Amino acid sequence: MDSPADAVRDIPDGAVLAVGGFGLCGIPSTLIGALVHAGATGLRVVSNNCGVDDWGLGLLLRAGRIARMTSSYVGENKEFARQYLSGELEVELTPQGTLAERLRAGGAGIPAFYTPAGVGTQVEEGGLPWRYAADGTVALASPAKEVREFGGRRHLLEEAITADFALVRAEAADRHGNCVFHAAARNFNPLCAAAARITVVEADRIVEPGALDPDAVHLPGVYVDRVVAADPTDRRIERRTVRATPATPGTPTAPTPTPTATATATREQA
Repeated sequence: MDSPADAVRDIPDGAVLAVGGFGLCGIPSTLIGALVHAGATGLRVVSNNCGVDDWGLGLLLRAGRIARMTSSYVGENKEFARQYLSGELEVELTPQGTLAERLRAGGAGIPAFYTPAGVGTQVEEGGLPWRYAADGTVALASPAKEVREFGGRRHLLEEAITADFALVRAEAADRHGNCVFHAAARNFNPLCAAAARITVVEADRIVEPGALDPDAVHLPGVYVDRVVAADPTDRRIERRTVRATPATPGTPTAPTPTPTATATATREQA
């Protein structure tokens, strides 16, 4: 596609979106930004979390474009919590592994599956608040799930998730839609791509067919409908943690370098 705006132009009001990312890693931020400008509203979004207040899906949330979230984690998004508790946003909280498998099943054409996750909790029994009323009462609660025993262990029936569109972030993609992800940025991205009717990929690098090693492809192009260039500099770190390397006991202190040695080291680093 020529631009992110072209890639998301036909996403309508009320569409179901499967959006890749985990925390702030592997977020299709370029496509989300284009969707904010496109103006679609009443969106029903499936994603592990909802970004942060000023980035990722948090931008759509802040603009009032999301009607429903299916997630496993609220994250660091204060606006997400505010809208949920005030009854402005419907939220289906799902165990993280179950969310991943529901997307995978949707992509594989499996309508439902049984899992032990959530047995003996409100996930099984129902009653989890999906939407609050303005007065703080529960306006819509989760239903009880079907239970069946396998091998002497109880399991819950979970339905697959499919979506109208998927928004995905890749490190590299060719023009046939074959994608490679970088390390943990893969996360939910391939699952979302497979579960959607139309998958839109933003990639840091777009290469010609044949440039990617077939054995390195994480997402085959058969699942991808559109590819657009991403802004490779648009990245965030949710919680930056640094620590000094502790000195090893008994290690002699290095002598202070002479000006000549310092200049030489500086030139070598440059």
